Amino acid sequence: MRVIKRIAVLTSGGDAPGMNSAIRAVTRCALAQEWDVLGVRRGYAGLVEDEVEPLTGRSVSNIMQCGGTVLGSARCPEFEAEPTRRQALRNLQQNRIDALVVIGGNGSQTGALALAEMGLPVVGVASTIDNDLAGSEVTIGVDTALNIALEAIDRLKTTASSHQRAFLVEVMGRKCGYLALMAGLAGGAEIVVIPERETSPAEVARQLRAAYERGKRHALAVVAEGALYDAAKLDAWFREHAGQVGFDTRTTTLGHVQRGGTPTAFDRLLGARLGAGAVAALTRGEQGVLVGLNEGKVTTTPLTEVVGVPKIVDPELFRLASVLEK
Repeated sequence: MRVIKRIAVLTSGGDAPGMNSAIRAVTRCALAQEWDVLGVRRGYAGLVEDEVEPLTGRSVSNIMQCGGTVLGSARCPEFEAEPTRRQALRNLQQNRIDALVVIGGNGSQTGALALAEMGLPVVGVASTIDNDLAGSEVTIGVDTALNIALEAIDRLKTTASSHQRAFLVEVMGRKCGYLALMAGLAGGAEIVVIPERETSPAEVARQLRAAYERGKRHALAVVAEGALYDAAKLDAWFREHAGQVGFDTRTTTLGHVQRGGTPTAFDRLLGARLGAGAVAALTRGEQGVLVGLNEGKVTTTPLTEVVGVPKIVDPELFRLASVLEK
């Protein structure tokens, strides 16, 4: 087993509330093992450009309650090329780094797997608001993003009721409908539109019209950004087929507001547990794995079983939403 004396940690891809808690846990748990810790600025881009700096227990103090990532993040499409990755490995070797912890989602863990296959001990930490990463039932940032979406939905329902309107609310999630489905369930939506289940504009209109005919003062459709008919397309269809909904309609796209804000207690604790789990995995000699949460426990899953593997939304949750919508 390779002796570890010095590790690096980076955050990559879209920021997620709770990343700072994971950075803090990785740093302090590694220091407790008497390892040196280096932080990489701007994700893989910073790794390629050798933007590293020492992390201490003091330098990660008072960051857990902050959204985003203190290490920063950046897209780095150049990292897909092997010569770029080899430059990153040379920088790691020059800094005498024995292992790397990568905090991020699908794209980030794709990079982590590529480095692992080139011989670098790498451990990933599941972090993305989209919750589309296999190997973890829930990822860092999801709970905060969901609560932000739910607060917006509650506010929109208030104004929708005042004016007897129907709202189309689009939430993030890329090609995964988890955020939309859970926000719809918790927010009492009349219909949820997700990529995993194709829903026609006519069906959305029918459900909203049914709410109107039941005498409701408002109606709500929660739409995932990756759905075949996103909020913009649905809105355009409604304009072409005026009168089919019954309600006057409005569209709100939440967008990146879901990424920001103070992380919830759940995301702070999840970040702490998964960050500590990453150091524990390295201590056990594990590498090329993703640290996630499954059945309430911190687990590791080989990155080969994570990268490129689609994560399926629980069909039972969709059926429950369909029942509760009526």
